[in-house]
Amino acid sequence: MRIFVTGASGWIGSAAVPELIDAGHQVVGLARSEAAAAAIAAAGGEVVRGSVDDLDVLRDAAAASDGVIHLAFKHDIAFTGDFQGAAEADRRAVDAFADALAGTDRPFVLASGVVGMAPGRVATERDMPGDDGSPASLRGVTAGAVLGLASRGVRSSVVRISPTAHGDGDQGFMAALVGVARAKGFSGYVGDGAQRWPAVHRLDAARLFRLAAEKAPAGSVLHAVADEGVAIRDVAEVIGRHLDVPVRSVAPEDAAAHFGFLGPLLSLDSPASNALTRALVGWEPTHPGLLEDMDKGHYFTA
Repeated sequence: MRIFVTGASGWIGSAAVPELIDAGHQVVGLARSEAAAAAIAAAGGEVVRGSVDDLDVLRDAAAASDGVIHLAFKHDIAFTGDFQGAAEADRRAVDAFADALAGTDRPFVLASGVVGMAPGRVATERDMPGDDGSPASLRGVTAGAVLGLASRGVRSSVVRISPTAHGDGDQGFMAALVGVARAKGFSGYVGDGAQRWPAVHRLDAARLFRLAAEKAPAGSVLHAVADEGVAIRDVAEVIGRHLDVPVRSVAPEDAAAHFGFLGPLLSLDSPASNALTRALVGWEPTHPGLLEDMDKGHYFTA
């Protein structure tokens, strides 16, 4: 297939592009900068210049492809306070893809998140996010709209990614936790640290996106989850050991002040299952789990 990939130079996308090419697919990647274009080309993909705000570019690229994997999201503005703006831009992009793909039976794979799906119990692919009208719920509403495209002749699927897609070079939540521990002089966890945190290696996540494009049934939800739930205290202990700093609890009421934007997330108990995903598309994670990967040491290099 000729597959159009947004976010093709990002953390997951840069793993998904070679995964797709090695499986015999052609990749066309969206690039909003010269650096992104060079990275996509170096990986063997074709380049379309533009951003998720260029809706005509998205429609044209989707119409010229055999399928779409939509990984891009405006994390830069989401993490600086405008999550609603990022989610609204994402919905506009999804609507543009829907216009191009309706009635074609081509695959459309959307990246979404699994954290907070069913706090306090193990979330499954059958769980659906609620809509409370908050900015945080907008992304779940968009995911629901993508699943609904099955009724419009699109082989749509949603891949919910673990909050940590780890690996050498990760600059996400685990790297942020290491940074907090360095700055504060100890490795912290919230309360008793029993909160469970789903995780997946980025290479395993990339393979799941390929499988979704190849064979996920219309209207299906998949979980890019390898570790169902790693206790946050266990993560803190790995960090403490590698940085040679104490490991201690942070009171829940102090979590936001200590961890910043991570505080509310680390306070959630949010495990998730991958059982239905494995049965549906034959995905089997093969790369190291989160704690083993962190113990390799790459999160702790200066």
